[in-house]
Amino acid sequence: MTISVHAFPGDEAPARRLSESLGVPFLPIDHHVFPDGESLIAVKPAQGTVALYRSLDRPDGKLMALLLAADALRRAGAQRMVLVAPYMAYLRQDAIFKPGQALSRDVFGRLLGERFDAVVTVEPHLHRTHDLSSAFAGVPVVTLSAAEPLAEALSPAGENTLVIGPDEEAEVWTKSLARQLGARHMTITKVRHGDNVVELTWPQADQVKASAVILADDICSSGATLETALRHLARLNPASIDVAVAHALFDTATQARLCEAGARRLISTDSCPHPTNAAPLAGLIARALREFA
Repeated sequence: MTISVHAFPGDEAPARRLSESLGVPFLPIDHHVFPDGESLIAVKPAQGTVALYRSLDRPDGKLMALLLAADALRRAGAQRMVLVAPYMAYLRQDAIFKPGQALSRDVFGRLLGERFDAVVTVEPHLHRTHDLSSAFAGVPVVTLSAAEPLAEALSPAGENTLVIGPDEEAEVWTKSLARQLGARHMTITKVRHGDNVVELTWPQADQVKASAVILADDICSSGATLETALRHLARLNPASIDVAVAHALFDTATQARLCEAGARRLISTDSCPHPTNAAPLAGLIARALREFA
């Protein structure tokens, strides 16, 4: 079966890298916005398996156009539709924490799962969900780790490298990053008191002194956790501190604060367009997509 990669203009650069990794055609999606804000989507003829690339940072402004594109591609001849969403939104609200809230994971997942035959994503921000397929209308959801591409961007790492995860939720994948680098690993305990206020507890803080520290997290948006960790780390006299994140959702002001707090450099995957992008995901995603071809 043939495969092609289709993408909106905002995702064109990483989608082209994916098509080149696969050795398949890249076909742009035309997205016209009417004066009243409605979208008109036009796609190229499709056949076989279609990989629709759409990273879902800032999702509210992207969702309707994505659903229209899925419909247009089916009508254009796609036999199988795979959503490639390197960053997947609305997964943090996977339970009702206060009366009156919506279960956004299931609302968002059902909208997408009913229109695609499979979903590929990277480092989804999960807390209590172990099987995303159940939230995506039962379609297969392939979740990939960002550890390998980030390790390639961070290499070479010496024996003195220490990978630190800022909370228990990031422990599994930061351990994987440490393993890829052949480095030591430590996890901080975090208590969040609000969107921008966190309290951190440090086990084995003596290991930080003179180490080349890599502070790693799956997502950075407000930067509150990383900034608190950086300021504490700087007092422990490491040799250096680099910050590595899978999904860079932070603005330039946050980036400046993190650097001022002690980060020597910040790197991220290209799951969301950002000046810190240094770890392309194309090869990782291409390997997963070949199973659908």
